[in-house]
Amino acid sequence: MKFDNLAFVAARQAPAQKALKRLKSLYPHVPPRDADVIVALGGDGYALRTLHRFMKRGVPIFGMNRGSVGFLMNGYQEQDLLERLAAAQPIILHPLHMTAIDLDGKRHRALAINEVSLLRETRLAAKLRVSVDKVVRLEEMICDGVLVATPAGSTAYNLSVHGPIIPLGTELLALTPISVFRPRRWRGALLPHNASVTFEVLDPEDRRVSATADNTEVRGVARVVVREELNLAPTLLFDPEHNLEERVLKEQFQP
Repeated sequence: MKFDNLAFVAARQAPAQKALKRLKSLYPHVPPRDADVIVALGGDGYALRTLHRFMKRGVPIFGMNRGSVGFLMNGYQEQDLLERLAAAQPIILHPLHMTAIDLDGKRHRALAINEVSLLRETRLAAKLRVSVDKVVRLEEMICDGVLVATPAGSTAYNLSVHGPIIPLGTELLALTPISVFRPRRWRGALLPHNASVTFEVLDPEDRRVSATADNTEVRGVARVVVREELNLAPTLLFDPEHNLEERVLKEQFQP
């Protein structure tokens, strides 16, 4: 790949801002609106925010880790950036589209690169009815919450609640409960990527539930529908030796 117009963006933390200043002094750059590739400096949270910010433009994102985890980032290196970009491998992601209807009947829409999660808001466990493609699969689930994760997000929150790691390109979604009480032995499901998942909150006034799509939260929801958004395809760029597909595969063999 060849890119002519680079833009640099960075998280507000000091390491990212220091890297931003340094890279701008080393390489010609343009404002993000004029760029054909954007170099993002920060951690995974900032990578997600950058993907959301430029998703509709379709400009690829090359992240360099100046944050904590950096699973979605490449290693930070100031030299040979143009050569790295030329050799980078693209990973195309399809976000999830969340439609949440709150207790007042208001409809909220948001996109998620990693996952859409439902969580109880009070001391009372959530009671949820779960349908897949309009077929009820769980009449009542009592739990702290539940999430739907993309392959790219399967190693994030999904993994921390013992959900499956999904290799990229498998066209699957993970449906994973969070601290499920009933049905006691249900541990989740793998769904086709084009499935539509509906969560109905039972007794939503007393057992309040929030819904979150990445960094967008809606509180007091009554019904949430999650599906893959095929019309959007944000792209992350990775050094060949740090390809995201290899990272997702490697994560499955961690002790």
